[in-house]
Amino acid sequence: MKEVDLHRAATNEMIEAARFYEQRRQGLGFRFLRVVEEVCAKLGESPNVGASAGAVERKRRVPRFPFDVVYRDRGEGILVLAVKHHRRKPDYWKWRRYRP
Repeated sequence: MKEVDLHRAATNEMIEAARFYEQRRQGLGFRFLRVVEEVCAKLGESPNVGASAGAVERKRRVPRFPFDVVYRDRGEGILVLAVKHHRRKPDYWKWRRYRP
């Protein structure tokens, strides 16, 4: 199993989305975080399962929420580049390839 690290900006996106959901309904933000963590754990087990999201990046859908986890397999581990909403600009996260 590979170690999964999150880009700082991806962590911020995840927290921001969790706060939004928590304001909508108590406990929903926690549920969002738990589901994202489950997706990240699965990435560590089988990183090649996700769909292509760029030259070397892949993405995996977050069940029950309109989000994808965008990541890159770096060989020794997985780097999550974005926790992105489906309706946000599709390529806003690509600069993160170059700034860990």
